[in-house]
Amino acid sequence: MKEFSVPMALVDYIPVLFFGLGVTIIANELYKEQRKGKGLLFLTGAGLVIAAGFLKATYKLLYALGVGEFAWMSDQFFSNQAFGFLLAGIALVLTVVKKEKAYSFLPTMALVGIMVVGLGALDAGLCFLASKAKKRNALVCFIVSFFLCLMMGYLSSKDFDKAFMNWVAQLINIAGQGLFYLGARFLKGTGLKDLI
Repeated sequence: MKEFSVPMALVDYIPVLFFGLGVTIIANELYKEQRKGKGLLFLTGAGLVIAAGFLKATYKLLYALGVGEFAWMSDQFFSNQAFGFLLAGIALVLTVVKKEKAYSFLPTMALVGIMVVGLGALDAGLCFLASKAKKRNALVCFIVSFFLCLMMGYLSSKDFDKAFMNWVAQLINIAGQGLFYLGARFLKGTGLKDLI
């Protein structure tokens, strides 16, 4: 049984309201004259986010009032919110980035996103195995390695024409990959297959 109260459900509408008001201001400022293309993409994405939050809050309210459990209202939340933020984000990036740069910027950002998700999944899986193997030292290595790799992603947007930045990036990369290797060494011989 879920512990939703009516006050909790009503409070859940507040962030939806704030986001909706904020989106309205941004849409009026950026897309007042433009109701097609980027403006429509932005409003569609923002609308999905608002609808996702509204339905989730309504789900909690109906459950708290004892009307019933409408699982679809809760289940839709993450997928609609994710796609909504994606559409609104793409529209805003296309709005603020000059047209000739937008076509290289968006694929780069998509690849960065894929890389972060993949790296996060890799390290999360290894952390899980390290935890099951009771190898705290390996767990720490994988966590720190992940954050150092994220730092490398940040540094890749900086000016690498300067030798100093190259040295900083190389040292961070060596530390990150070195910790990954060390974590793997700590897991060696622990029978990882048996932990799954």
